[in-house]
Amino acid sequence: MLFKKTLIVLLTVVVYFCVSFSSSLSNQAYASPMDTYEFHDEVTKIRFQALTKELRCPKCQNQNLADSNSPIAADLRNEVYELLMQGKADIEIVDFMVKRYGEFVLYRPRVSQLTYVLWFGPAVLILFGAIVVTVIVRRKPVAEKDIQLNAEQQDKLKRFLKK
Repeated sequence: MLFKKTLIVLLTVVVYFCVSFSSSLSNQAYASPMDTYEFHDEVTKIRFQALTKELRCPKCQNQNLADSNSPIAADLRNEVYELLMQGKADIEIVDFMVKRYGEFVLYRPRVSQLTYVLWFGPAVLILFGAIVVTVIVRRKPVAEKDIQLNAEQQDKLKRFLKK
């Protein structure tokens, strides 16, 4: 009886600590620093938002500059802002980023000799697959020939079936 009461108290304490630990984890707020920029006009603000969504963070695998919380992304957002304030065109900003960080910084890489496979590879594979399917479908099935057994073969077959 004493063992059961002790076990119940022990389980109650363990459950209490588990619940309190999990609730303390869920109550934590993970806030990232928010950049605040002042723009001359609404068009520049829209250009900034479009550029930061189009450019990829060099550190993050699949996040754009607008969504990334990494320090390098914050620096690049500042760089984009400064270039916009200097009056640079969008293409100049993109060229600057590509020159500095390579084609990886673009979500949509440019069509060049290095990216032909990326751009045209899937279409070539689909075309090749369609050709293979067409050849297989159009291939005529092999007609079975009427096979005639000679007398000796028929006798062997009858003996085999009787066993």
